[in-house]
Amino acid sequence: MKILLLGSGGREHAIAWKLIQSPYCEKLFIAPGNAGTKMLGENVQINLSDFQTIKNTVIENKIDMVVVGPEDYLVAGIHDYFLGDNYLQNIPVIGPKKDGAMLEGSKEFAKKFMINNKIPTASYQSFTIENMEEGLQYIKQQKLPIVLKADGLAGGKGVVISTTYEDAERELIEMLQGTKFGKASSKVVIEEYLHGIEISIFVLTDGINYKILPTAKDYKRIDDGDNGLNTGGMGAVSPVPFADEVFINKVEERIIIPTIEGLKKDGIDYKGFIFIGLMNVDGNPYVIEYNVRMGDPETEVVVPRIKSDLVELFTAVANRKLDEFDLQIDEKAAATVMLVSGGYPSTYKTGFPISGIENIKESLVFHAGTTSSKETGEVVTSGGRVLAVTSFGENIKEAVAKSYESIKKIEFSGMHYRKDIGKDLFND
Repeated sequence: MKILLLGSGGREHAIAWKLIQSPYCEKLFIAPGNAGTKMLGENVQINLSDFQTIKNTVIENKIDMVVVGPEDYLVAGIHDYFLGDNYLQNIPVIGPKKDGAMLEGSKEFAKKFMINNKIPTASYQSFTIENMEEGLQYIKQQKLPIVLKADGLAGGKGVVISTTYEDAERELIEMLQGTKFGKASSKVVIEEYLHGIEISIFVLTDGINYKILPTAKDYKRIDDGDNGLNTGGMGAVSPVPFADEVFINKVEERIIIPTIEGLKKDGIDYKGFIFIGLMNVDGNPYVIEYNVRMGDPETEVVVPRIKSDLVELFTAVANRKLDEFDLQIDEKAAATVMLVSGGYPSTYKTGFPISGIENIKESLVFHAGTTSSKETGEVVTSGGRVLAVTSFGENIKEAVAKSYESIKKIEFSGMHYRKDIGKDLFND
């Protein structure tokens, strides 16, 4: 089977790493990929926003399956494009159609979906520029802190948590009147703040059946102690200790089953990942948000723990036979630490050579923001989040320690990383 994987980050490198382990993967193409995926398959430099170029690539390379990494192309309707094309319609796409992708494409859509299906979530109201004054009044009626979310896709940066009414009012005005998040914040969802511990739950569904993947917890803030600016994620661990059988049973009964059944009830044929961001509030799960793809850097700890053949798993999704698939998960813990460019998530420079990756023996190194220098051929930085160093251990503490030991061998100018990933979950 020839497979085309769309995306260029650490998530895609981890998926690519797993896909090529399958005897069913004849050849892997990654578009556009990075310096890491280049070592696993063939990187294809195409504009992913132009679906015609994707079609041409599929035809030229006789692609048998397409796996979509980022949410943008799902929200834009890449799956629908395939189904509407005579040549492409029988090629499986792992990722939901546009109607299902709205779970991530619109915060308001997701909230209405949850309310309609009695899925526990924070109370909310939505506002646009037309009723902004009502939004400002609504803020004054809420408890602090207050959460404001851009309705559309904002690259993971469309959420603001305000600790004062003045700040919340200013943020709402900036989001609706200004260009803080562009079109994404032409509508803003204001919701109550949930006090608890975050956890990521990943579900893979074929539209009828589902499999629950390993749990994970990621760390968003740039600095130790969860301080500083929000990022795309500075590290992750799996499994999450407090997500025991009792808690997961609550998640399945109160959230996963109502989500799958709700999609079916609404006539949404959903094939792909559902990433459910949860808050554990006194032992009870509440949905913070849905994503319609795997998380990053959570993928870098979840995928390595999947012992089953990933191509077989995706084929089961495509053929609607997930109920017949025996999903095997590694009992060991996994931890990943992101190495980022100096200045990230604000202004940063790229193009710095990376050394030491070849010396890593005890960990996996997944490339996120890397490329190969056209002049020298060496691996250089090309993004804010550069590398994810993933390790296994008998527990989270051991896995984290291995990653930090491996990181000592890697160098690039301005390299920054958190020193406390997983520390809040250590048992001692």
